[in-house]
Amino acid sequence: MTPAELVAELDREGDIALGRLAQRAAAPLPEDKPALSVKELLVLALKNELDATELAAAWLPSTPEIDVKLALARQAGDEAKHFGLIRKRLDALGVDTSALPQLAADKPKSPLQMYLLGLTDTVSRVAAGQFTREALALVKNRAFIELCQAAGDEETALLYIDVIQPDEQHHHELGRKLLLVLATDEGAQARAREACQKVLSIAEDLNEILRIKLGAQSAPGC
Repeated sequence: MTPAELVAELDREGDIALGRLAQRAAAPLPEDKPALSVKELLVLALKNELDATELAAAWLPSTPEIDVKLALARQAGDEAKHFGLIRKRLDALGVDTSALPQLAADKPKSPLQMYLLGLTDTVSRVAAGQFTREALALVKNRAFIELCQAAGDEETALLYIDVIQPDEQHHHELGRKLLLVLATDEGAQARAREACQKVLSIAEDLNEILRIKLGAQSAPGC
């Protein structure tokens, strides 16, 4: 299998899983779980952006490939920028954000973050992180944008449309390009495939937990 054929396969499998997530985001919540507000979802987004920043920074020193190293540096900066912009938007919405960064830092790491931090080879990291998790972020952010627009919060929607989504699209497309360079043999392709499938599986489980327990099926990604 060529790298291009592998990426096409991962696209097909990812589209199926992402379609399920999009359907769940549109599904009615349990009657005892009212949907979270835009403000509450933005608070969750702070934790997501912090996790994404820390992950890219954690991988950077142990990544030998210079192109991937530079991609991780760009991503860490983008995710940190998103954190600052979301915090600024929460301030404008009247949310006291003075303690939020520390609260986000103190929260336990999610199963997805733990899995990603445990990856040690570059092709798995690229497949799981830039390629798959950023594809998830694009789907989740689209649902969040629709929620913001339905709530009349056009400014938050535009923050995602104009800044955050283009950055996440760039990360995903960069992951695609890097996989075409890295996934050149059966072993690398098997690791990439396994990493993508694992991220999608964990994400589906976490999304359902958020939907049922918190009413947060439209939480933004990172």
